[in-house]
Amino acid sequence: MLKIVERKKKPIITCIVTGRTYGSVNQASMLWKNQGEDATLNCNHTMTIEFYQMYWYRQLPGELMKQMVYTIPNAEPDFEPDFRDEKFSVTKPDAHSGTLTVKNLVPGDQGLYFCAVRIHSDTDTLNTRTKTSDHEL
Repeated sequence: MLKIVERKKKPIITCIVTGRTYGSVNQASMLWKNQGEDATLNCNHTMTIEFYQMYWYRQLPGELMKQMVYTIPNAEPDFEPDFRDEKFSVTKPDAHSGTLTVKNLVPGDQGLYFCAVRIHSDTDTLNTRTKTSDHEL
């Protein structure tokens, strides 16, 4: 969760990253950053290599949770439309780790952020992915 706290007249943004940990998906529980800075959130797991799909989610106060991005190693991330700008970036260097960066923090970034990993049914194709078309033929 991102919160603004007054300290010596300088706003501080607190980022509490939480989520259900199933097995061994791990995230830091809290990250403190100043307004205007970037916040990089780390996620890693010790499950098998088949759990290479990583998803990042955000829930703003009073809103429903939204998926931000889907990513796999060595591929371009698939950002959801609301998150396709320079505000967010992700890395996914391998099957077991990834990061989400929220750039130039502002009070409107206050919210709950978490990652999830998922096993892929076709584990022989780690470096490929498909997305169904948004358009009807």
